[in-house]
Amino acid sequence: MIMYILAVTTKDQFLPHFKGSKSPKETWDTLSTIFTRTNEARLQRLVNELISLSQGHRPLVNTTKKLKNICAEFSKLDLDNPVSEARTRRIIFHGLRSEFKGIVIATRGLSKEPTQAELQNLLENEEILVDNISKVSIKEDEKMLLSKSKDSNSGEKALA
Repeated sequence: MIMYILAVTTKDQFLPHFKGSKSPKETWDTLSTIFTRTNEARLQRLVNELISLSQGHRPLVNTTKKLKNICAEFSKLDLDNPVSEARTRRIIFHGLRSEFKGIVIATRGLSKEPTQAELQNLLENEEILVDNISKVSIKEDEKMLLSKSKDSNSGEKALA
């Protein structure tokens, strides 16, 4: 009876694995081994994603959201070894663009390291500041180019 229940409730792709099983325990152990291997493969994939996670051209919010999703999935698969907050901070620091390295250095010198939420707020504020500064400098460059072209046009008119 138990073998029948296991066979009916298991997906067809797993049936060949325990077709020759002689007892429900043997069937259960076979299924347990299959799922353990599957979880180990998923954990390895998540570890690889964590290692290779970098900000790139994405906004910091998207990067941290992806990191949180990966960590949540990791914690579901490996209940004994969830991703610690310190490891999460190291992953964030490792994947940041170069303009944020100053904040990384500054936070390491603090007597009490900021929490993950505090760090995220700090980095997001810095990202907004960097974006605003780059917009201002682009506008100033445009003004200088326009003033130079006006000066060169007025100089050409004076020569004519």
